Amino acid sequence: MLKPEKLKEGDKIAIVSLSWGGLGDKELIHKFYIAKERLENDFGLKVITMPNALKGSEFVYNHPELRAKDLMDAFLDKSIKGIFCAIGGDDSIRMLPYINYNIIKNNPKIFMGYSDTTVSHFMLNKSGLVSFYGPSIMCEFGEYVKMFDYTKEAVENLLFNDTLGYEIKSSEYWSNDFVSWKEENINIAKKLVKEEHGYEVLSGKGVIKGQLLGGCLDVFPMILETEIWPKKDEWKNKLMLLETSEEKMPPEYVLCYMRNLGAQGILNNIKGIIIGKPQDEKYYDEYKEMFLKVLKEYNCEDLPIIYNVNIGHAYGMGVLPLGIEYEIDLDNKTIKLTESATI
Repeated sequence: MLKPEKLKEGDKIAIVSLSWGGLGDKELIHKFYIAKERLENDFGLKVITMPNALKGSEFVYNHPELRAKDLMDAFLDKSIKGIFCAIGGDDSIRMLPYINYNIIKNNPKIFMGYSDTTVSHFMLNKSGLVSFYGPSIMCEFGEYVKMFDYTKEAVENLLFNDTLGYEIKSSEYWSNDFVSWKEENINIAKKLVKEEHGYEVLSGKGVIKGQLLGGCLDVFPMILETEIWPKKDEWKNKLMLLETSEEKMPPEYVLCYMRNLGAQGILNNIKGIIIGKPQDEKYYDEYKEMFLKVLKEYNCEDLPIIYNVNIGHAYGMGVLPLGIEYEIDLDNKTIKLTESATI
């Protein structure tokens, strides 16, 4: 897999709206200004927005071709060193007809987002480029009062530094608090909760290694049988990343989606699974039961699963590079990168 250059102070990063365009809506654009100031002051980056990123939810919805153009142009622009997604949504998939995979392959750079951005991560995987499953502009960089320390440190450590041997540790705190996105709430911070579980091993033992691939489980049904969905053999010896969205899908949906992965033969091909903390810990135990039930159904009960990782819709969330090798020590409940995600 091709690796992008690490970020450094003074680098230019571009903001793109590849799914929902709410970042440009009048009542929400204050989130953009919070994030821009934070990226510039706390991380030393120069922030630009691609031409269509702030045109609002209606315009962005009606023009998937322009979303894709913004993405392609951001990759082509040699002065841009990183591409950060505004937020997720539910229709990044509509960009597929307009994607030029050679442009991505020939212009490797940092790309980061989560949730519906899973679609774009699979685009980058098809192009052979490492990408970063991590925070978005509206949610994490635009967080009221301050970013979660855990999230800020993850961005600094994984995007700005060599990550060979880096350990992805569990966050000591998380939040199930909800603060409505209204400008009058900008001085209200989310309340933190002490982490009680840490990483949990649901199955498997010993030490496993594999290249990480995956994203938001909610999104998988949209990309099955498309040009970006990897064939069964392409999952061979991979580690799969799975996390669930703010929709908090019922456990029986998790069961159905996982059965699909079993029916494709993927569960019998991969080396293990990293599963994110469910948002607000809703269905925390019920999801565990569903994952284990499917492993039993497909005769892979020893498949290693490490659960409750701070990624995706868990607040605060970390950053997980996709397309590089990890080492998971199930006996000691550690997750480490065996290579750097950047050059």
